[in-house]
Amino acid sequence: MTIRTDLFRRTASAALLLLASTAPAAYAADPGQPPLTEQTARSGAPLDPAQEKLRFDSAELSFEVFPERESIAGVAKLRFTATDPLETLVVDLDPNLPVSAISIDGTPLPESAWENPEGRLSIRLPATIPAGRAFEATIAYAGTPHVAVRAPWEGGFVWSQTPEGKPWVATAFQMQGCDLLWPCIDYPTYEPDFVDLHITVPEGLSAPANGVFRGVERLADGRSTWSWHATNPTIYGITLNVAPYEEISGTYASRFGNSIPMHFWHLPGRDERARELVAEFAPTLDFFESVIGPYPFADQKLGVVETPHLGMEHQTINAYGNEYKKTPDGFDELFQHEFAHEWFANQLTAANWDDFWLHEGFGSYMQPLYGQWREGDGRYLSMMLALRNGIRNQHPIVSGEPQDAGHVYRGDSGPSGDIYSKGAWVLHTLRNLIGDEAFFDAVRLAVYGRTDPRPGNFEPLYRTTPEFIGFVNQEAGRDLQWFFDVYLYEAALPELEQSRENGRLNLRWKTPNDRPFPLPVEVRIGDRVETVVMEGNRGSIAVPEDAHVVIDPMSKILMQSDSVDAYQQYLLRRMRGGGH
Repeated sequence: MTIRTDLFRRTASAALLLLASTAPAAYAADPGQPPLTEQTARSGAPLDPAQEKLRFDSAELSFEVFPERESIAGVAKLRFTATDPLETLVVDLDPNLPVSAISIDGTPLPESAWENPEGRLSIRLPATIPAGRAFEATIAYAGTPHVAVRAPWEGGFVWSQTPEGKPWVATAFQMQGCDLLWPCIDYPTYEPDFVDLHITVPEGLSAPANGVFRGVERLADGRSTWSWHATNPTIYGITLNVAPYEEISGTYASRFGNSIPMHFWHLPGRDERARELVAEFAPTLDFFESVIGPYPFADQKLGVVETPHLGMEHQTINAYGNEYKKTPDGFDELFQHEFAHEWFANQLTAANWDDFWLHEGFGSYMQPLYGQWREGDGRYLSMMLALRNGIRNQHPIVSGEPQDAGHVYRGDSGPSGDIYSKGAWVLHTLRNLIGDEAFFDAVRLAVYGRTDPRPGNFEPLYRTTPEFIGFVNQEAGRDLQWFFDVYLYEAALPELEQSRENGRLNLRWKTPNDRPFPLPVEVRIGDRVETVVMEGNRGSIAVPEDAHVVIDPMSKILMQSDSVDAYQQYLLRRMRGGGH
């Protein structure tokens, strides 16, 4: 299939060739090079006042990738609507990608009209744009992009090679943001309605990307341009993937009556393992659609691409680099986790990175939930207990204040891994408290805005932690703010104090800052299980003197544990070389 070459495509192609020929010779950069400015390294940093006067409507992005020089050239056609009178357009772009030309509504600007010393590209407009008016900015740029230190956690470009020595390129930008690749507004709520992608690569390579495939144009010199149309993409989810890929495709017949295209792009020579992974696509889809609701991007695709880094939830083209590992749980947990983010990151997107746990806590909880759906309660509980050992409780999961992604993810300043494992355990405890019906209806309200989602009756949403709490209160029929105040807004876990005297077991919840926490507790007394009501954080139950007692016998509650604390201290001593 050959795509139509319209005027913009011809202009973009010419600009890409010009940039490629005039840009300084690129060099093979070491990881972490070229360095990032503080501004560019922060995804979700406070907006510039001028950015608050914009609605981001759409983008048309043309890239050429030069693997042999580890460089790129790009032309971005950005469409905005001014929500207030606008004199200066401010977008985010890594200064390592110098701008060579800018035009507004087709009118070229002089080089003196823009500056980008720190990564906030400031463009003086030729005239004030009134509120309500739409306009276009076309930005041409090229350079050596930042190389990832440890993708996807410390992201950027990954320049690699296949086992046969062919180029293998990928990107991962969640922590640092979209501005490492294209001029954007690097804030979670500035998703465009759609993005068109045109990716030009050397001969013999392909470029699977976000959204719907619009065709490939074969150029006379052997290069090819791959075009895609992505609707409502997350901004950090726009990605480049370049390699001599082979493709496996199929169609899933959804329980909701629609058909979903499925695609996996893998390296040559891995056909058997690739087909084993693809065999997991349909049952995983069935799980999510039966337990959560419809696949949000069924009109685009379920897409997965093999990458030289571990993985990332790039919308409709999830990165997979798990080396087809087997686990005792019977499924590829990396694939399942990244696919979970189609619901919890791409459909439901955190309004600010302070709500990062809405992505990762839910994304992590979906693996034990899938284990339960496949094999029952034993598998579910074993997977939950494995997660429990990693909870650190150094910082609250949610601060209540706007945060950038890196601040949340760094263990010295934010909850880091607790947004995964502790977030999953908060959901586990909540589900046990309010029951499956209320729990899953609250989740659907958060994800879809309704409890009866069907293909076509919902759109992607931005969500905050308080909004999710409101949905829980609505579906549970009671105010559970106390539950979230302890689990999300405090670092330390609730501690259950217990004593036995005069034939009774006495329990008391000890919480940070003495917060209210009337969470009921199950107790096994001999061969029976009783629930102890904990009004005022206290409860009591009659217990025979010779009875064996087990608190929370089915591990339904996230709470402080002496055994887990001792195990973590043991691991810490070993890591520091303290011996046994």
